[in-house]
Amino acid sequence: MQPICEHTQTGMRKRIRKIKNIRLHREGTNTLIYTAIGIVVLGALLWYGLGAGIVFHAYVCIMAIIYGIIINFFRCPIRYFNGDDTEGIVVAPCDGKVVVIEEVTEDDYFHDRRLMVSIFMSLYNVHANWFPVDGKVKQVYHQDGNFHKAWLPKASEENEHADILIETDDGQEVLCRQIAGAVARRIVTYAKAGEDCYIDEHLGFIKFGSRVDVYLPLGSKVCVKMGQSTTGDQTVIATLPEPATHHS
Repeated sequence: MQPICEHTQTGMRKRIRKIKNIRLHREGTNTLIYTAIGIVVLGALLWYGLGAGIVFHAYVCIMAIIYGIIINFFRCPIRYFNGDDTEGIVVAPCDGKVVVIEEVTEDDYFHDRRLMVSIFMSLYNVHANWFPVDGKVKQVYHQDGNFHKAWLPKASEENEHADILIETDDGQEVLCRQIAGAVARRIVTYAKAGEDCYIDEHLGFIKFGSRVDVYLPLGSKVCVKMGQSTTGDQTVIATLPEPATHHS
């Protein structure tokens, strides 16, 4: 197999970090502005109609909590993987909880058996997504579909989703699938076919509760367990098999 990255030197990628300095994700700008306006307008109506009584103060407290949750949701933390060598490392593409670890048949791209690790993002998680491996983006594809609850098994294939197929320097292929949920109706994917991609770099964003699946070559060693919480770009979820054990 031909080398896919001209930056490779003595078999190891020189890590390139292209982090965008975003504290609150731009995908949340309109939501935060319109929500704030709505809260202020309704608060003003309560103030003028009922005065600064218990109803108004209860409203302020409740809205402060809700707005705080929304701000937390749209946080876009700047993270760096805690390690110098990312060769063979697969990191969590998102914050959340591991809901699936199983061997499955993947028929859209590989047409063979793969190891799938799925992470569910609740409303309280940061919803920015990171690339799980260093490599080159071979293909990006968006599939329209249903909006089942994201933790259901059928969500992986039937829900609206975006697929990002990545090839590592040693020729191994990893598929990362962003999946919409019952509430999440907007998937944003920044990955573009033909571009190099790196751990620490944002892959995309999903709004309001969703899931990300990672399909790995058989022989990969899983480093997480069911129900474990993950931190995007920080938690190592697996290590890829040695190139000698990989078959094209």
